[in-house]
Amino acid sequence: MVEGTAKPRLVSDPTQVDAAWLTDVLRHAGVLDGGAVTDVRSQRIGTGQMGQNYAFSLTYDRAAPQAPATIVGKFPSPEPKSRQAARMFRTYEREVGFYRELAHTVDIRVPKCYLADIDLESGDFVLLFEDLRPAVQGDQIAGCTIEESVLAMEQLAALHAPRWGDPSLAEIAWLNQSDGDDATGMLRTVYQGLWPAFVAQFGGSLTSGQLEIGEALGVYMKEWRNSFTPPYTITHGDYRIDNMLFGTPEGGYPLTTVDWQTIGHGAGIHDAAYFIGNGPRVPDRRAHEMDLLRRYYDCLLARGVSGYTWERCVDEYKRATLSGVLMTVVASQVVASDQRGVAMFAAMAERHFAHAADHKAGEILRGL
Repeated sequence: MVEGTAKPRLVSDPTQVDAAWLTDVLRHAGVLDGGAVTDVRSQRIGTGQMGQNYAFSLTYDRAAPQAPATIVGKFPSPEPKSRQAARMFRTYEREVGFYRELAHTVDIRVPKCYLADIDLESGDFVLLFEDLRPAVQGDQIAGCTIEESVLAMEQLAALHAPRWGDPSLAEIAWLNQSDGDDATGMLRTVYQGLWPAFVAQFGGSLTSGQLEIGEALGVYMKEWRNSFTPPYTITHGDYRIDNMLFGTPEGGYPLTTVDWQTIGHGAGIHDAAYFIGNGPRVPDRRAHEMDLLRRYYDCLLARGVSGYTWERCVDEYKRATLSGVLMTVVASQVVASDQRGVAMFAAMAERHFAHAADHKAGEILRGL
């Protein structure tokens, strides 16, 4: 940010974004020197469940070589249910915190951020990013290819390795808000409270054995969460292809990861298991999952991680298959969903519960 320029006011309603405000934002970000934005056109984009995304096309009063022709803005959800969930889990605070404090300390490719601001009392926030088009968003329902999955594992190691075992992460309050027995107890209560509604909505597509795993997770939530021990790192928390932009023949970075609302501090294997269990379709996952896990592991070591054995990685991976079960049950019931959202959660339920069952997660829980 440019010293001597006033911090832009917080605009959390995309319909209130105008040329004067964007001029202030881009000057403060150091990408607009002297000129001004004279016109703004907006378009709703993306499929976010917890927020709304807009692309803004900008016109300037003079040539501005460093200033973007388009930018992307992220704003609070207009849906009361989603906004309440965001406040409950402090997801907006986490994402703003990531771009302010942590994005520059890791190697995973993320969008350049021009502005990250939040009012913690109201929950209003705004994020403004570079426009990554012609890169395209992944499709959670369709699933991804194995080649895309390999890219995801390589980028995941680029997130985890730089801060692997870093004790200073434990001092960041907003990053550790889900730690401790109190948080685990609350999570267990929330999960068990939502479980009947989840079963009523999606249980018909699951086997009795898979449903038993879901019930057992509620019972053994504390033991399961406590079974993952340091070293910890920065975790994405919702590492799936809807939150990724892939390059196309027309351009774009090979893979850029977005939506950092569930960032946390914990065992990195949760992200790896979550993606592998939900990215490829079930037959592809079964055929390639150990190769994908090994790619993640090898990339960790190549980036300097030491003292983490392959045997431990595999053991934690089997337990971490339950991360997807947990996310699917909770998110499907607390986030307002349109028709696509329901289809997305149905696909997540099918894949994550099959993943956990394939690795005998119910037996693992009862043995903790």
